[in-house]
Amino acid sequence: MDTSPFPTEHELRAIVAPVLGIEPGRIEPDANLVLLGLSSLEIMRLVGRWRKAGVPAQFDALVAAPTLSGWTAHFASLAATAATGPGAA
Repeated sequence: MDTSPFPTEHELRAIVAPVLGIEPGRIEPDANLVLLGLSSLEIMRLVGRWRKAGVPAQFDALVAAPTLSGWTAHFASLAATAATGPGAA
């Protein structure tokens, strides 16, 4: 079981789909989430949610690459940094 606080593409799709009002499977990995209807305010709310969970999501990075692929890469980078940073096991 994966207990990583960093969301996967599948989890991101499940989080974003209800906000957009579409089925999760209809969101292509490279579809622009902003063009699909995700607002900057909603992105900021997601960032706040992730930060409360201990994930240092960066609003600027998510807005710069507003796709599932872009977000997955951002979280993968954060996970890699956490794994090699101070205090990593």
